Amino acid sequence: MFTKTDYAGNSVEQYSMLGKQLNALLEGEKNQIANLSNASALLNQFLDRINWVGFYLMENGELVLGPFQGLPACVRIPVGRGVCGTTVAKQETMVVADVHAFPGHIACDAASQSEIVIPLIKNGEVIGVLDIDSPEKNRFSSEDQAGLEDFVQILMKHI
Repeated sequence: MFTKTDYAGNSVEQYSMLGKQLNALLEGEKNQIANLSNASALLNQFLDRINWVGFYLMENGELVLGPFQGLPACVRIPVGRGVCGTTVAKQETMVVADVHAFPGHIACDAASQSEIVIPLIKNGEVIGVLDIDSPEKNRFSSEDQAGLEDFVQILMKHI
C-alpha cells in the first residue's frame, strides 16, 4: 500500500495506481461489506488532508451508514437531505468546496469543511454513496473527482 505522497507521478498516474491496487485487493471476493471496508481503508491510506471516508448504503428508501474510516458518523440520511442525500436524488457526483455554505448540510463532524460524494450505481439504480470529508475548504479538485469516480467504477465491478 502507498499513500498519494509516496508516489511521484502526477494525479492521474496516482489514481491509476490506486485503481490497480483496489482491483487486486478485491479480486475474487464478492462480499459487499468486506469489499467496501477494504475500499474505505485503502482510500483512507491514500488520500491526504481528509478526516472521514466511507460509504452509506440504500436501505428502505434512505441512506444507512456502512463501512468507514473516521469518527463516528450520522447513521441515517434521508434521500434529498444533505450532500449525501442530494447526491442520491440527483444521481451525480457532488463536490462541495464549503459545506457550511451548502443548504441543509448535515454536520456529523464539526471539523469538516469540504466534501465529495459519489453515487454507487448498479443496474441504473443508486445503491449507496462514497462520502469523503476534509477539514480544509476546497480540498477536492477536478482531478480528485475524476480519479475517485474511476475508483468507484472499479469498486462496482466487485459489488
